[in-house]
This record gives sequence, structure tokens and C-alpha cells, in this order.
Amino acid sequence: MSDDDEELTYASAGVDIAESEAATAALVDAVGESDGDYAGLLDIGDRYLGLATDGVGTKLLVAEALGDYSTVGIDCIAMNANDLVAAGVRPVAFVDYLAVDEPDEAFAEQVGEGLAAGAERAGIELVGGETAVMPEVINGLDLAGTCAGLAAKDAIFPGHAEVGDALIGVPSAGIHSNGLTLAREAVTRQGSYTDPCPFGDYDRLGDALLEPTRIYTDLLDPMREHGVHAAAHVTGGGWTNLDRLGDARYVIEDAFDPQPVFEFVQETGNVSDEEMYRTFNMGTGFVAALDPADAESLAGAVDGRVIGRVESGTGVSIRGLEL
Repeated sequence: MSDDDEELTYASAGVDIAESEAATAALVDAVGESDGDYAGLLDIGDRYLGLATDGVGTKLLVAEALGDYSTVGIDCIAMNANDLVAAGVRPVAFVDYLAVDEPDEAFAEQVGEGLAAGAERAGIELVGGETAVMPEVINGLDLAGTCAGLAAKDAIFPGHAEVGDALIGVPSAGIHSNGLTLAREAVTRQGSYTDPCPFGDYDRLGDALLEPTRIYTDLLDPMREHGVHAAAHVTGGGWTNLDRLGDARYVIEDAFDPQPVFEFVQETGNVSDEEMYRTFNMGTGFVAALDPADAESLAGAVDGRVIGRVESGTGVSIRGLEL
């Protein structure tokens, strides 16, 4: 078997989810637990202050290869704002942190334009940031940020799906900003990011990987109005993120079809179905659990659909796969 025929996994590409979760658990144990799952929640009297922090990850390497940093700022804001939305918190403000090995006005301007576009889409304010030049620490650049949000105490989602709940799914825009280590390894096995893209309306293959993460702040009001019990932003770990809705079994029967970029990654990387669904959003970027009586109404309000249900038990079942 040639190297190009070898089955790729997220771990073999360089990211072991189990090791990452163990390291995160060790950090949490050291600093102590905090309220909230997707976002940290601080009681400030009559409201909660929600905080989320995240970065763009190795998607930045695709941007660097193409010389196009115009969308990574959108990703940076999306990965943070969406986590607040999953908790029932309205994002209101964002600060960014850009670390570089050497300053460059051209890419800094592009990053700034993306941040401004992301803030507009999310309906939040950019209130500051930091640019650090660290040539012995950073090779290229890294972009991360922190989003702050506010919510009345009765507006926070309970955080636990109930047996019998319906699951509403909302489409993603593509790969978003998770699993890029695996996706990059797959698509460059026999080609490069600058190759013509064989699918969609993208000029280059790398452009499909740079499709910005969808921002889901517009879901917040409809979810509150329909009494959502819990919500999940489908990020790192793919569909296993549904486990964060609470201890139950999540049966997915009608997920959105994956965009062509996922099929391309799977074929070029010889990636198993199970690994794809454990790594990527596979076409569905956000999931909410609520009473079945309200499910169709919410689906219509958010341009989503009923994709499954919550049962007693454990794990996630999707397209015949047990995750």
C-alpha cells in the first residue's frame, strides 16, 4: 500500500482528540471548574456575563499558502460568538490577539477587514486587541480572540436535553475552522491548495477550505422563543459534540447532506465514515434540542429542519454509524 492509499485519521494527521481532551481535563482540574460548557458564565447580579475564547487554528496555514487572509477574521469571531449562542448568551463585544513572527501591513489589513466583517455579521463591537511580534515563538502568525456576552438569568438555556426532545439542525457553510489538520493533509496528498477546484464555485482548492465559518447569532432569539433546552455548536470532535447536550442518546435520521468539500477530503485522504463524523460538522453546524411540539416551528424560523431525536442511553447514532 502506498502512502497515498493509507487511511488518514485526525490522530495520524497530528491531532489526537483523546489526548487533547485529557490535556484539557488536566488544565481544568488545576484551575478549578467554572459554570458553563461552551462559555464561561459569571454571575454579575441580575445577569450573566459570558466569556468564550478560541482561535482559527491551522486554517491559517491555508490562508498563508494562498496569500489570502481576508476571511480568517470572520472565522475567529464565529468560533467564539457561536459558543456563546450555544449557551443562550448574546455576544456583544470582541477583542483579538494577533501574534506574528514579523509585522506585515498587508496581511494585518486583511485580518482586520475579516474581523470587521465578522463583527458586522455577528452584530457585535470590536473593542480592542493586541498585536505581538514574537519571532522566536511564532512561525508565521496566530490569530485568536475572546468574545463577551450578556444574558438575563432566565434567558440561559437549561443546558440539558430531555429524553423525547426533537433535534433541530442548521446547515454549516462547509468545513468551518475545525479538522483542518486532517483536511489539509488529505487534499495535499496529490496536489496543492492552488490547484483548480473540481467542485463548487471556488477557483482554487484552497478557497473551498477557506470558506468562512457561519455565524449563528441570528438563531438566538428564535431558540429562546421556542424554549430550547440545550444547543450544540458542532466544532472540534464533529458530531460527538452532541454529548455536550447531556447524558442521553442522540439519534440523527435526517442530517443535512455534507458539502462536496467533505467528499473530496474523504476520497483523497481515504478517511472512514466514522472518522469524518468524529472530526467534521459534515454539513450541519448547529443543533438544538427542544420539545417536539415546538420543533417544526423553530425549524421554519431558523431555516433548519428536524434531524433527529433524543432517547435514553448514550452515544450518537448518525447514518448507521455509532459514534
